[in-house]
Amino acid sequence: MYVLISPCILNPGLRARGITRGEDLEWYSRALERCRRFGIETIPLPCPETLYLGPDREPAMFVSRLDTPDFFRLLGNLEAEVRAIIDERGPPLCIIGVNSSPACGVNATYYGPAGSTNAKRPGRGAFLARFPEIPAIDVEDFARFRVYLAAPLFSRAEKEYNISLFETLSAHFFEVYLPQEVGDDTVHRDRRAHQAIFERHLAVLGDTDIVVAVIDGADADSGTSWEMGYAYARGIPVIAIRTDFRIAGHYEQVNLMLEQSARVVRSTEGLLAALNAPLLPEDRT
Repeated sequence: MYVLISPCILNPGLRARGITRGEDLEWYSRALERCRRFGIETIPLPCPETLYLGPDREPAMFVSRLDTPDFFRLLGNLEAEVRAIIDERGPPLCIIGVNSSPACGVNATYYGPAGSTNAKRPGRGAFLARFPEIPAIDVEDFARFRVYLAAPLFSRAEKEYNISLFETLSAHFFEVYLPQEVGDDTVHRDRRAHQAIFERHLAVLGDTDIVVAVIDGADADSGTSWEMGYAYARGIPVIAIRTDFRIAGHYEQVNLMLEQSARVVRSTEGLLAALNAPLLPEDRT
């Protein structure tokens, strides 16, 4: 089990001069931590820009310095090297790229020309575009792997559904916090236990990457709603899953305050897509 990874994630010194921010280094570190935690081997891609322009270089857009026959020949040679790895090892889980890179962008790439209002355009960079059959995830998305599962947990059915989501997300290399596993969940707990559970949930919620919220039912669970609001206020992305076919209004699937503060999906498959989950080999068709 392995991923192909942009080499600058492993060695930020390969990037063009002056473009690496502190938050970039944090994303790189978290992405590598995810691989370590789940035993995913990282195999670096070659860096076409470094090989072509050198390690100590000014930032460049594709059309200004890379749109040349020599660079395309280099890309062809490097593609052959990578495909030899794939032939030997089988397909990777995904490619982890770096958005905006002219070579390794995933969803956007600085194409050019410089100074143009549309210098950045959607789509993969020149190198990653040579592997359209392999799922690609931007490093910032891949680095968000700590999930807080906000959901009602008061019946056996609710708990079993939560466990099924926990198992699915874990199988896709997410680290999931399941509140129902923390503390006494009976009517016998006292106020001290209430405080301890609240503080534990709050500490994890404040340090999570994504909140996944279950909002089934005629009305969303009050505790789940609170957790969604808290996450939204702190700028933590919220993805809400609602499999219930009932709607709250003509244009609303659920309470509008919840719907406007989250991305609402209708299935487990939709949830995995919204999370940019790495695809397991058996998921490929």
